[in-house]
Amino acid sequence: MTKNRDADSGNTGMRAMLARHGFRFKKQLGQNFLVDENVVKKIIAAADVGSCDGVFEIGPGAGAMTTKLADIARRVVAVEKDRGLMPILDERLADRNNVELIFADVLDLDLSKVWPAFVDCESVHVIANLPYYITTPILFFLLEAGVPIETMILMVQKEVADRLAAPPGGKDYGALTVSVQYRCDVEKVAHVSPGSFVPSPGVESTVVRLRVRRDPKVRVVDDGQFHRIVKAAFALRRKTILNALCAGLGMRKEEVAELLSQAEIVATRRGETLSLQEFADLANLFPGNP
Repeated sequence: MTKNRDADSGNTGMRAMLARHGFRFKKQLGQNFLVDENVVKKIIAAADVGSCDGVFEIGPGAGAMTTKLADIARRVVAVEKDRGLMPILDERLADRNNVELIFADVLDLDLSKVWPAFVDCESVHVIANLPYYITTPILFFLLEAGVPIETMILMVQKEVADRLAAPPGGKDYGALTVSVQYRCDVEKVAHVSPGSFVPSPGVESTVVRLRVRRDPKVRVVDDGQFHRIVKAAFALRRKTILNALCAGLGMRKEEVAELLSQAEIVATRRGETLSLQEFADLANLFPGNP
């Protein structure tokens, strides 16, 4: 009941502010602004942002989260693609001198040039409300950017969250799961209903927390080789791991069968049953590794 009141109140206030500025939602950008104060609090709590920390926010929208983060963090850098939100964000953040707004597509940024803004911060947390169509590219962009990130608190479509947190053996477990769990500890934080947003999306959402590891969870000799094998293993999900790797890597069955045997992996298993450790063991045996 409280949650509904918080969402309804935020909904009314948000719509009034957007109407005053003549703002129109752009469907092509997947814009759904969070208005539920309870969910905002859960996200901030999950990030565990302290007064000495920095926050890199992707998609601040109308600034509902940004204003709260500015009250807690030492420094907030918010990246927004829609320049139509500039007057709204400028108004809401006018009295916050610890917030920097960047109007750009986050995928066009060089994060090594953004991160110096956090030079006096003990750690940096990423907080983002990600449209379904851009979730995976942004996730890998962040993981491969080479900048220090403590945690990532991401609002994603429920199905994406299920994939990120999936254990081996089920339909949700795939290449995305393995690649992310290789670098992060993944945890679902909260379920978010469509009514928590303006406008309400046609899907359920989930907040996930990714604790970025300083070292991968398993030892891998060659990152590139590891990811190639993971991708090949899931490219043909109905095939055995033997046939999938042969097709995906262009290798002879005899070669792949021998490597599977050395890794103590039964050749008739499917890729979705292999654990992170088994993928690492297999990758470290493939030709080309030192």
